[in-house]
Amino acid sequence: MTSKSLERLRQVGDRQTLRLTHYGRKTGHPYEVTIWYLVNDDRLYLISSNAARNWVRNVKVRPAVSLRVGDEVFNGNVRAITDTQEREKVNGLVERKYWFVIPMLRLGRFLASMGIISDNSAAFEVILADD
Repeated sequence: MTSKSLERLRQVGDRQTLRLTHYGRKTGHPYEVTIWYLVNDDRLYLISSNAARNWVRNVKVRPAVSLRVGDEVFNGNVRAITDTQEREKVNGLVERKYWFVIPMLRLGRFLASMGIISDNSAAFEVILADD
């Protein structure tokens, strides 16, 4: 990522949500959704507790996205995070930024570890395009 993108990203990294423009996996039609996101060092992550959501399914097929955070717009491509250690890192970032959902997150992880429910979460890194 260029230093200009990184600086812009750091300026808006503490906001709660962003507007994600993603593209239909069949039609290519653009859709917008408001979602949570994380910024850590020079990385941008998108998260969802429900991998069945349309935006998650769409970015898996069409990884090009546009993100609007405040007045800043970023373009890039998503990469699904499947590595266990990387997912744990992202989970820690979620707990730090969205601390108010810690009880629900930990209960969900416990129930999934017991086989009572399935972990249906998803996480992505956004590889930002150069400015």
